[in-house]
Amino acid sequence: MAEIDYNALTHALSSRRFLPEVFDTAAEAKAAALRIIGSKSVGIGGSATVRDMGLAEALQASGNQVYWHWLAAKEAKQAARDKALTADVYMCSTNALTMDGRLVNIDGTGNRAAGLIYGPHEVIVILGKNKIVGGLDEAIARIKRDACPQNARRQGLDTPCAKTDKCYDCRTTARMCNVTFILEAPTRPVKAFHVLIVKEDLGL
Repeated sequence: MAEIDYNALTHALSSRRFLPEVFDTAAEAKAAALRIIGSKSVGIGGSATVRDMGLAEALQASGNQVYWHWLAAKEAKQAARDKALTADVYMCSTNALTMDGRLVNIDGTGNRAAGLIYGPHEVIVILGKNKIVGGLDEAIARIKRDACPQNARRQGLDTPCAKTDKCYDCRTTARMCNVTFILEAPTRPVKAFHVLIVKEDLGL
């Protein structure tokens, strides 16, 4: 998007019962996330944004219990995903955010979907301006074009999109577009759903 109206975006999110904040830099958003979390335990969904911001390391240095399958050994990854869903706070990014305040995501395993919909009672989503789009069609297009191919390559998956940057709606066992979900508003189990928006490009 050429010009983002952050006031309109935060109003749209607030009207849907999300708790939005806008930051100029990733460092400011990181400080806000750490403030929100305090000493609570944290489950993290797969997120290049969280990784690049160094949030897991900062939390571990502060003594927080962190459950993140990206930090776990291969044989412990599933247990880490499961434990993340029982933490005090669930943290990740989103694949796309529409200007009318909807969070759009595509998952392969579905643990992030579970965490955002029916996991911990407090959620923190952090995203850069590169993930803000006009509407739902643009959101899906962005995810299929930008996020999925890069994530497939990062994971070493043998999918057509990893080789071509184009979605073929494949049926391979490595397919990562297994769950598409739109968060119109926080679900009832989630008591506080924070959306931290950074005026920088972050993540995939």
